[in-house]
Amino acid sequence: MTRTMVGSCLCGAVRFEVVGEIQGFYLCHCSRCRKDTGSAHAANLFTAAAAIDWLSGRENVRTYRVPETRHQKSFCVTCGSAVPSVQVEGDLLMIPAGCIDGAISRQPDAHICLASRADWDDRLENVAGIEGVPG
Repeated sequence: MTRTMVGSCLCGAVRFEVVGEIQGFYLCHCSRCRKDTGSAHAANLFTAAAAIDWLSGRENVRTYRVPETRHQKSFCVTCGSAVPSVQVEGDLLMIPAGCIDGAISRQPDAHICLASRADWDDRLENVAGIEGVPG
């Protein structure tokens, strides 16, 4: 079954549509993903079976690749939000889950690169939850 997802960056300049099946959804804890998200892990969808259509703002997208690695990140030059990227191999589309507007119809497949997980990212189910912004 073919799925369509739409997404955008934080400022709305970049908008896109992805049509096709998602083949993987991973939460990556490697140090590079932690640095480029500023968080405990990256949450990315992967597919070689879907196509992306840039609805607006394609000219605002830049890609940074860590030299001599496969690690890269595409982002909006206006707001810095992560946006989809065609990976170095050339046919693998990586879509940051957080830039999807609306629900994602699947749960992540796995946490990956747990050996490099941040030391503070353990037993987070024991941390208090707050419905809004503290303060």
